Amino acid sequence: MTDLVITRVFDAPRELVYRAFVDPEQLASWFGPVGWSVPRDSVSIDAVTGGHQRFTMVSDEDPALTSPVEATFLEVIENRLLVGESAGMRLSIEFHDEEGGRTRLVLTQGPYPPEVEGGAREGWSSSFTKLDKLLSR
Repeated sequence: MTDLVITRVFDAPRELVYRAFVDPEQLASWFGPVGWSVPRDSVSIDAVTGGHQRFTMVSDEDPALTSPVEATFLEVIENRLLVGESAGMRLSIEFHDEEGGRTRLVLTQGPYPPEVEGGAREGWSSSFTKLDKLLSR
């Protein structure tokens, strides 16, 4: 088993990047790899320690194909840290200031079997491409 670790710099201030993860409207507009969508009416987020994040990813090609997510926040520090757990997996997202008003995001998720980690990495990278577009508006 291994943890997936992704570091990515976004061209937006830390508060805006954090908000994209905790605002239901924004999360619905970018989350999920290309080819998947998150219907706004499926999103419920209570971004406090002990709170929840629920939503359903739906395949654009076959809407019968869905992937529901139900997570509990274990730790929330506004604009700095989100730690959650879902289906025995832990996800930690750190938000760091970078020069020029940019944000360095460090995502750690796992544990994954090694053969699944690459697909998870691809999914996050694809999602982050959609997040880049949202943040550039």
